[in-house]
Amino acid sequence: MYSFGRKAAVAGLLLSGLAAPALAADLAEPPVVEAPPIAAPVYEEADYGGWYIRGDLGYRKSNMDSPEYVLYGAPLGQVGHFDTHELKGGFSVGGGVGYQVTKYFRTDLTLDYWSKTKFNGSTSGFCGTGLPCTSSDTSSYSALLLLANAYVDIGTWHGITPYVGAGIGGANLKWNTLVNKDPDGEFEHEGHSSWRFAYALMAGASYCLTDTTKLDVGYRFSHINGGRMFGYKVGGGPGFDDGINTHEVRAGLRYQFGGRSDCAPPPPVYVPEPEPVYTK
Repeated sequence: MYSFGRKAAVAGLLLSGLAAPALAADLAEPPVVEAPPIAAPVYEEADYGGWYIRGDLGYRKSNMDSPEYVLYGAPLGQVGHFDTHELKGGFSVGGGVGYQVTKYFRTDLTLDYWSKTKFNGSTSGFCGTGLPCTSSDTSSYSALLLLANAYVDIGTWHGITPYVGAGIGGANLKWNTLVNKDPDGEFEHEGHSSWRFAYALMAGASYCLTDTTKLDVGYRFSHINGGRMFGYKVGGGPGFDDGINTHEVRAGLRYQFGGRSDCAPPPPVYVPEPEPVYTK
């Protein structure tokens, strides 16, 4: 009897030892939380498109190669040339409206008024006495320059944006009366006004004054095609210029409204909240 009880106790212990691991296997293990990956920052898209207006002041120096005039009484087709000719400096004032297409490209339409630029020249010929003589010639011109322009903004560093550009359009060039003086007296040749083809090349840089306003300083080379300069008067005419080249230093302001200027602070950086990852 004792032997049987002892054996039963031993068997019970063995069975309980085998059941414990099985029961432990049936219990759910606690979840393991892995470290979430670092979320990549997300930058808000910057809309650089926006309209702007501009105003400019400039100083220019012009030149032309060889103005000429028809010789009265000379063989058909023969022309005379000014022995000397010089164009003085002048000022310009203008404005325009444009659109910033992208951060690096913009276009605008500009209209500039060129103040009177004095012309001094001299011609040689024969006076009424039949003797050679030299005359002095004075005049001036003014112009309206209308251009459609395109620019490449190279990049912005510390608020400074260098750029290059080109423009195409037309100019209304107005020559005033040409006064011709020689020993025979003083003669006036009526000036002529006409629209002519024109183009320009530009380079410069802008500087951010505020989030929306820029100071623009640059150089512009412009060419206006040749045309009639003055009419006929006793002894000669009409006269023609062969086109005018102008070198101009300009400074002005640009104000952008709508869209985002590259002068504005950088767009905010949004870092999404990481979501925890659970594994079993």
